[in-house]
Amino acid sequence: MVTVIGVDGRPLMEWAAGRLAEATLVVGAARHLDALPVPARAERVVLGDVVAGVRALAAHDGPAVVLASGDPGFFGLVRLLREHGLGIEVAPAVSSVAAAFGLAGLNWEDAVVVSAHGRDPRRAVNACRALAKVAVLTAPGAGPAEIGAALRGWPRRLLVAERLGAAGQRVTACTPEEAARRQWADPNVVLSLVDAPSSRGWAAPPRPAPERWGLPEERFEHRDSMITKAEVRALALAHLGPGVGDLLWDLGCGSGSVAVEAARFGAAVVAADRDPAQCDRTRRNAAAYGVEVRVVHGEAPGCLAGLPTPDAVFVGGGGAEVVGHVAGLGPRTVVAALAAVDRVPAVRDALRAAAYDVGGVSLAASRFAELPGGATRLAAANPVFLVWGHR
Repeated sequence: MVTVIGVDGRPLMEWAAGRLAEATLVVGAARHLDALPVPARAERVVLGDVVAGVRALAAHDGPAVVLASGDPGFFGLVRLLREHGLGIEVAPAVSSVAAAFGLAGLNWEDAVVVSAHGRDPRRAVNACRALAKVAVLTAPGAGPAEIGAALRGWPRRLLVAERLGAAGQRVTACTPEEAARRQWADPNVVLSLVDAPSSRGWAAPPRPAPERWGLPEERFEHRDSMITKAEVRALALAHLGPGVGDLLWDLGCGSGSVAVEAARFGAAVVAADRDPAQCDRTRRNAAAYGVEVRVVHGEAPGCLAGLPTPDAVFVGGGGAEVVGHVAGLGPRTVVAALAAVDRVPAVRDALRAAAYDVGGVSLAASRFAELPGGATRLAAANPVFLVWGHR
């Protein structure tokens, strides 16, 4: 049995202190080994190389202890140790996320926690771009400076909690731009916030998907029916698959209905249109649903320069030229909506040239419409050609 003890600067629980006193092998970060009363007879293994630490534990015959920051069962060592077949018990301390929010004096049941530690930080950054309250577990090379640099252009307030559990712990409020210019002390946690009232929920994390999607056109402000129809939008979203950690582009966004619905799934969204009135309309629709959509005024593909790389792209305007450009960026999915069938071959060719698996459909929905006397007729809408490419 290996005892995993969480360390947060507070005295250890009595039973955990007893396990440490009995240990003949103690594995942990150098700062934890120096801070706690490790028995003089115990072998020490500094946990720089996690694999070497696990091997030492597996080979050891006797009581062993692992010292880990905060709550080892929350994005910590517990999963890894169990994957290597070790029997463990855990004495958790306050997690770094709870400590960071506590130091800031904020509730956090409505927060989403993401990790950039040992992972591609893009998904963590996209969560910050999309959501109002996010805690990021950081790592060297994916710390407050890098996260701040990636959040330029998004209106966020960052709180950086440094040296958690140590005497010099502190929390600093800054903009993403300010975070990018500074050096930060380890260990740290980044809180990305939109200054808005905290929602009163019943589950943590909050519901990851909206209760309803493929919303009727009348639920959005639009001009002269220039909006992706609900049936088309629902199928497009099914192929785009937006979710927390994704970045989606909606190009030729019009009313922004696709952008808004994707944002309701938790994706970060950039919407672009050459018509400034449509850009304003998209902003109003996003505000009406309480979601974040970054709106760019300009004609694609020129207006896309400098934007972060997308995971999925919806092309509502621009045709084959725009589809070819975004396909060259390598998102996992590109979906294009076309009003004219003679534009389909060029779009399919552009996706195939970029090595996508290509499919499509003609959608011609007929909706129920009331007739006098309670009868029902079918009201046909103009067909739309939806073409998609998947990696």
